Amino acid sequence: MITPKKAPPRLVAFETTAACNLACRHCRAVAQPKPSPSELDPTEAATLVKRLAEWTPPPMLILSGGEPLLRPDIVDLAALATSLGLRALLSTNGTLLTPALAKKLKTAGVARVSLSLDGPTKGEHDDFRGAIGAYEGLIQGAAILLAAGLPFQINTTITPLNVHQLGAISAVATDLGAVAHHVFLLVPVGRAKDWLAPLDLDFEPERYETALKDLLSRESSFNLEFKATCAPQYNRLRRQLGVLERRPLSRGCLGGQGFMFVGQDGRVQACGYLPLVAGDIRRDHPIEIYDDSPLFKSLRRREGYHGSCGDCEYWPVCGGCRARAHAAGDYLGPEPLCPYQPTRKAS
Repeated sequence: MITPKKAPPRLVAFETTAACNLACRHCRAVAQPKPSPSELDPTEAATLVKRLAEWTPPPMLILSGGEPLLRPDIVDLAALATSLGLRALLSTNGTLLTPALAKKLKTAGVARVSLSLDGPTKGEHDDFRGAIGAYEGLIQGAAILLAAGLPFQINTTITPLNVHQLGAISAVATDLGAVAHHVFLLVPVGRAKDWLAPLDLDFEPERYETALKDLLSRESSFNLEFKATCAPQYNRLRRQLGVLERRPLSRGCLGGQGFMFVGQDGRVQACGYLPLVAGDIRRDHPIEIYDDSPLFKSLRRREGYHGSCGDCEYWPVCGGCRARAHAAGDYLGPEPLCPYQPTRKAS
């Protein structure tokens, strides 16, 4: 057993498989219909879960993909995680859920399921997800989870095409019975990069800043838990605008600082969107990777950050998205979707 030297991450995301039944435009993993030959086998995946449980307290474990319901041992992994004290969460597109499977997931101890909704209408969601019937599958999946008594949240990826529809999407999430709505600012990696290029849909920092301000102004009226993810500047705006926190405020970018991502092949990253490898659980212990890898250490050292993010007085609560910074050429550089310019270098 490895003795941790640092506090455990609050969240570990395990990409259980790269296989998926959809072909979403934004897919970070460029998921394919069949599993990759490099995928961790059941024994390796179980070993990972056991090693994560060596942290005290154990982190929450997000079982994601691809589409995790395509992995035959997904229920067994969830049951193992909960038996060892981890809080198991499942991220799915919802289209493969059945009443029998939902019952098994609940029995295994899955605490919450996340479903993805990226447009308020059938046509918009199906187009984004690359499959006719994706919207109807999501609606049916939500109903199945409700019937099984398994709480679920709605995740939405904010893109140049739906940034103006967040209110309508939140309304759908509420109608479906979701307990939360989490929005993610798009990171231009994987399919997202190739999808955006020919459309000439540039990321406009001011446009996203306006959208986040609008969300903050309406947050108190939401009838469900709300969180902006991959949008660390939301924390800056909250401080600047004096909007009260509805839940404990976590740091904006958690990559390497409260969060760790394990790929389907065992390679470890600070974030699924930041394609820099910190280690490999097939040869390294995840605790050692999180505590000692040069990548994770660099993300924790403020003095290594460059440009406006390094100078910013909001760095402790924000930090800027390291994945979007990397996509722009420097993972420790400025956050491309943040227009804020510090007036002076923070001490």
